[in-house]
Amino acid sequence: MRAVFLGILLLFESSVYALMEITFKGEIRDFAVGNGTVFVVTDSQLLQLRHDLVEEKHRDISNRTHPIQVNILLPFEANQTLITCGTSDCGYCEVLDINDITRIIHRESIEVGPSVNKSAAAFLVDFKNGGSTESYMLVSREISDDNDGYITFRNTLDSQTGGIFSKIDSESQDGVIKTQRDVEWVDGFQSSSSSHSYLLVNIKSKEDPAVVVLQMNNSRSKADMIRSLKGARLHCCEDKPRPKLLSSSPVLSSDSPLLWAGIFTAGKEHDPEDTALAVFNLSQLQNTVPPEFSCTPLCAAKKEKHVLNLLVEVFKHRSMTAVVAEQKGSWIMFYIGTANGQLMKIVLDKALSSCATMLYRSDDDRMVFPRMYFDPVDRQYIYIALKNQIRRVSVTQCNMFLTLKDCRASQDPSCGWCLTTRKCSTEANCSNSAWISISEDSFQKELISFQVNEVSTKVTLNLYLNVKATQKLPITCNFTEGDENLCDSVNDFPKCTCNISKERLPVNATATVTIGDQKITERLALRICPNISGTTSYARCVVCVSVHCQWSSSSNECSWTDESEPKAHIENMCEDISKGHTPQMFSLKPSNVSFLGKYNAVLKGSNLTLVRKIRFQGLQECTSMEVPVLESSNVSLRFNIPSGNKGTVKVCVVTADGRCHGNITMKYGSRPTCTGLQPKTSWASGMRNISVFGQHLEFVDAIFFNSTLKEIPLNLNQPSQNKTLFPSEKTEYKGSFYVKLRVGNSTVECQDYITYYPDPEFYNFTTSKVDKDVLVTIQKKEDELNITKDEMMVWAVHKGNNTWLNKCVIDKVQSTAVICKITDMKESVNTLKVEIGNYSTFLKTQSGPQYLYILVALIILILIGALVGVFVHRKSKQQMSAQMNERLELLENEIRNEIRQGFVDLQTEKSDLVENVGAIPYLDYKHFALKIFFPEGGPIASSMIKDIGQVAVKIEADEKCQAFSALIRDQMFLTCFIHALEQQKNFSIKDKCAVASLLTVALHGDLPYLTQLMEDLLQSLMDQPSNAQPKLLLRRTESIVEKLLTNWMSICLYGFLRESVGQQLFLLVSALTQQISKGPVDAVTEKALYTLNEDWLLWQAQGFNFSSLRLNVLFAVGTEGEVSEPLEVNTLTCDTIEQVKEKILLTFQRKFGFCYTQQQREIDIEYEKEGTYVPLEEVDGSSVVQGDVTMLNTLQHYQIPDGACIKVKTKKVHAPLSPQTSLKDDQNFSIKYFHLIDPDIDRDESNHPERKKLKLKEIYLTKLLSTKVAVHSFVENLFRSIWGMPNNKAPLAVKYFFDFLDAQAEKKKIMDPDVVHIWKTNSLPLRFWVNILKNPNFVFSDLEKTPHLDSCLSVIAQAFMDSFSLTDQQLGKHAPTNKLLYAKDIPQFKQEVKTYYKLVRDQPTASGQDFKTFLQDESKKHENEFNESAALRELYKYMYRYYSEIIQELEQKEASSKLKEEMHRIKELFEDMKRTVWN
Repeated sequence: MRAVFLGILLLFESSVYALMEITFKGEIRDFAVGNGTVFVVTDSQLLQLRHDLVEEKHRDISNRTHPIQVNILLPFEANQTLITCGTSDCGYCEVLDINDITRIIHRESIEVGPSVNKSAAAFLVDFKNGGSTESYMLVSREISDDNDGYITFRNTLDSQTGGIFSKIDSESQDGVIKTQRDVEWVDGFQSSSSSHSYLLVNIKSKEDPAVVVLQMNNSRSKADMIRSLKGARLHCCEDKPRPKLLSSSPVLSSDSPLLWAGIFTAGKEHDPEDTALAVFNLSQLQNTVPPEFSCTPLCAAKKEKHVLNLLVEVFKHRSMTAVVAEQKGSWIMFYIGTANGQLMKIVLDKALSSCATMLYRSDDDRMVFPRMYFDPVDRQYIYIALKNQIRRVSVTQCNMFLTLKDCRASQDPSCGWCLTTRKCSTEANCSNSAWISISEDSFQKELISFQVNEVSTKVTLNLYLNVKATQKLPITCNFTEGDENLCDSVNDFPKCTCNISKERLPVNATATVTIGDQKITERLALRICPNISGTTSYARCVVCVSVHCQWSSSSNECSWTDESEPKAHIENMCEDISKGHTPQMFSLKPSNVSFLGKYNAVLKGSNLTLVRKIRFQGLQECTSMEVPVLESSNVSLRFNIPSGNKGTVKVCVVTADGRCHGNITMKYGSRPTCTGLQPKTSWASGMRNISVFGQHLEFVDAIFFNSTLKEIPLNLNQPSQNKTLFPSEKTEYKGSFYVKLRVGNSTVECQDYITYYPDPEFYNFTTSKVDKDVLVTIQKKEDELNITKDEMMVWAVHKGNNTWLNKCVIDKVQSTAVICKITDMKESVNTLKVEIGNYSTFLKTQSGPQYLYILVALIILILIGALVGVFVHRKSKQQMSAQMNERLELLENEIRNEIRQGFVDLQTEKSDLVENVGAIPYLDYKHFALKIFFPEGGPIASSMIKDIGQVAVKIEADEKCQAFSALIRDQMFLTCFIHALEQQKNFSIKDKCAVASLLTVALHGDLPYLTQLMEDLLQSLMDQPSNAQPKLLLRRTESIVEKLLTNWMSICLYGFLRESVGQQLFLLVSALTQQISKGPVDAVTEKALYTLNEDWLLWQAQGFNFSSLRLNVLFAVGTEGEVSEPLEVNTLTCDTIEQVKEKILLTFQRKFGFCYTQQQREIDIEYEKEGTYVPLEEVDGSSVVQGDVTMLNTLQHYQIPDGACIKVKTKKVHAPLSPQTSLKDDQNFSIKYFHLIDPDIDRDESNHPERKKLKLKEIYLTKLLSTKVAVHSFVENLFRSIWGMPNNKAPLAVKYFFDFLDAQAEKKKIMDPDVVHIWKTNSLPLRFWVNILKNPNFVFSDLEKTPHLDSCLSVIAQAFMDSFSLTDQQLGKHAPTNKLLYAKDIPQFKQEVKTYYKLVRDQPTASGQDFKTFLQDESKKHENEFNESAALRELYKYMYRYYSEIIQELEQKEASSKLKEEMHRIKELFEDMKRTVWN
């Protein structure tokens, strides 16, 4: 299990959103990390989680009488305790066991923390006490009505002076630092060397708000620490004051100087740059105390306002809320949480330049909690809190990048290219190999840069690779023009130099850099710099810089590059001289979109015909996005907005010279959600207004149903974020359909679905006069539409000219009637028009007498018809008597001759079946397993295996599947999952088989666990009351475990099948095929003279006047009429042309060991007659026709003699007269054509038995025996290979499972040996071997199992199972022939089976470890062959369908709450985290 868990962690690490998550019942109030554990405080609970967020312990802290608020949470790792303080009816503090928070070590009532809803900062302060290290608890709390605001130091041990939680020090002084003004405590920490402690606090003041940092020297004496107080105000920032701190973090691994980072806000919510990330050097604090604080005992420093200026302003954003930072070498990494649920990574280089990348983006707008922590076990992960959820997010995205170029372009110093593994990874994951990463001086530079210098008559081209490596690397550079090499480069990592003669210029060169298996190609144009010309200075400058020359802005001339100067960008170098008309931007619609993007945005401006692309640049993001222009004019552009990160981005337009013009801001918002529909029904004709409820609906482009791809555009004038309307579509389908919202290139599913019902039905109407008004009552059929009066319109129609008279105002709509009123109506109402959406109908008053006349006419016709049938019956009996006498005389002679001929054939027939078939075409393991697991095939089955070239599953799917994979490896959950499904009445046998096979695929990589699961389920099955008759166990596949057993046997016995049984099975199938084809086979019904199954015996054929023919077959091998050497082929005179082709190709394959180059459909055959070739066809103008039925042509029809020469040639391609390429493609083939069986026999034998030609099936039963004798040796060899024991050992899986059944029988005290025999028979022969015997196509490729072959194999399989039966069957003359065929062989087979069972039982027991090793080897052998993710996605559908039933089963089994929470988490992953990245 540990290995599986580690594997899951590694897979998670490879994902962009490589995270785990846990959701809590209430909102998170605080969380902390310590001792490799995560501690979380919610409204009602204190929880202890493993570092991977699996719950270990929890305590309920809710109290209805006195609400509890935990406001101090401190893991004390050195003491292995957890300190918590809070408020209840009064203040309290507790010391808990850090390994088990349910165990309270100490508790006392004491007011340490702040009052309810007031701020505090608390952390441990370490100091030296002799040779050991001890700690105090520094607590700062906000002032309230009940408490003063102060800073104190509390004991953490009872052995310290004054006891635990005392603030008295060794000098018996009650030291304290008080606040003179109202403050808000934000954070506190001690330096990594434990020498200083720091507090961050906001001064609340309307006139003079400020952020203050306080510093104290750590000491054993609390008084000394208080005296050492000093501090300063932190100034941020230059563009605007931001006087409030939201979150803070020291820069880890940095102590001298101590760098600190904070998120500052100006308090202007809608300002896109409201918050700023700033870095300060806290080692520059002066010896002053801010006047807002006073010390007891007195502070040593003087009170004075001192302002500390920032070191660098790193990043500005609309709504940052959290920061944590660390330093790696010269790089500083900042991890930033935002108010709209994003986690960003910002990298700061030694030159203090930075850029940001996105690590996580939530669908909604839940704020990231101000505190974040690194995973204490694996610092490659970070914890973030979102309202009621904690997520574990990977801090790198290395595995996203598949090439060195992409890895370097990520601008992440943590990611580099590992030369040995050929992957983008962290340096820790690249051991014993060169690791190539971004160099410190090339941050935000291109991977490759060039310089061109003039050296005498040559031009020197220098190529620089802007990377660094952990060791010297071989590098190869090639500079070419087309296929011609321009020079022999001098390579010295990371630089290559190429000297080119000036005579070769100008040239368009291609530079290819090779490092290991990575090739990086760049194109560049080389020109003679001083010779560059252009119509304007700007044009010359653009060309000059683009070909790596140097532009002089003073002289407006182009020259060779000075090697010491870096390459300039066109937009920087040429910006000052740009003149003329440049594009300008006025507006962008829409300017607020979802992070999923938007179709068909429109930008208004001027001079826009010059624009080629639109660029989107996030604030200080490392990379920008560019999209093409779809439509353009001088004043507008149409384009698609790509997906992005939530927040504000800058939009500019890119012209052909690469410059970006203009600057318009656009905001990315959250993903829309759809929480409901109203109403949830519609009539079939559509046009019913449906309200959609949700969030951020203003970002939705269109709505569509899953029954049609037709989209319904939304009304763009609906500004509401929470509600929108759309009209339902007309549809021919009835039923319930999910509604989806299209947002950009993605879709969002609604929680509700819409149900279509037939259009409403209105029958007629009645009217009544009320004063001057007419009251109309319309009768309607009751339906489920719940139509409102606002959705319906009714008009009275004038009788004559079909024009509207008046509107009928609807008063009430009932289930079976509609009542409306027409005002000021003088005329009578004869016709109404009713309109609902797109549906309309006319109702007219009915007139009655005409229906009575029609009824009378029908009665008269019925009476007349009753008199017609009396005179028909008496004329049919006289014709049969004369015919019967003649037929009886012929019957005796016919039967006598056919019985004698059958006896002669049985005694004289030779068995010349071929036993050497060459190489056996086995299916590989994964395709064999697929046919066993999913015998019906289909798209689900095909998705279960990974074939070469298959596209990898998207990362988002893997995240969900990995979590589900971990869940099903919890045996308690999986057994409850299976039992819950099987208890449902609508869970069919087909569903059970599907679930079993999906589980087999999903757990194929962990066969030991699958085996343990199967054993537990089998024991549960045996214990069920319904299995009171143990002999019936495992007889059918009526449960998941029974199908699971079939799959398990197939996995474990595949090797034995190939090594010991496969050859004998293939020989038997080949022998059967040859034996069937030795005699006549009807091409239409496929019945044959030689068969094992009575139902497929060809006994109706009219005269078996057939004989053998040997044909000399030539194959056309050239275009000039050349032919091959003749091939002798045995055929029958009664063979059709297609049967002759089939025998030719089979003979070719047997002789040469490979198939002919053309298939049967692609060849024609011709008969050489008197020097010319006559084409032979299945049907032609000479075919015999009986009524409407055509007889297929045979060799006898064409009078082909023995030894005739037949030529095989490729079909000529002509426009066909019919769409079929073969007669059998016609679905009416068996009706239009016949072969050996006269059509009159099958068609009329039931109604006219006298038309039979008196063929008796019993005469030909000797042919069954003849076939059985011919293949009997093959059957015996096959059976004995199955129950044989190579090296006197049964397969390990058979021995293991039989021992398991023996143990279960002993455990249940079953003394009858027959029961165990039946269990073993139902488990192995019935569940596995019979499946293989009847389906050899599961084992061999290119094997066509015809219905006739299938019937013969069924007879053999029946004999096989009879060999395992314990009862002796009494067979009489009425017994089935398939039983009689092997009646004499079964006793011998039974004896061999009993011996086999005994030998297996007496064989030494296999150790559990040996069998576990065998299973692990099988898993490893096929570890990359199955698509486990696809299986898990299909399994999730069952979990989703029966979610509540599974939860109920878990509760009944008293499973841990974390299983239900994990189920809920996985459901959210699948349902709510569907992302599509659209560019």
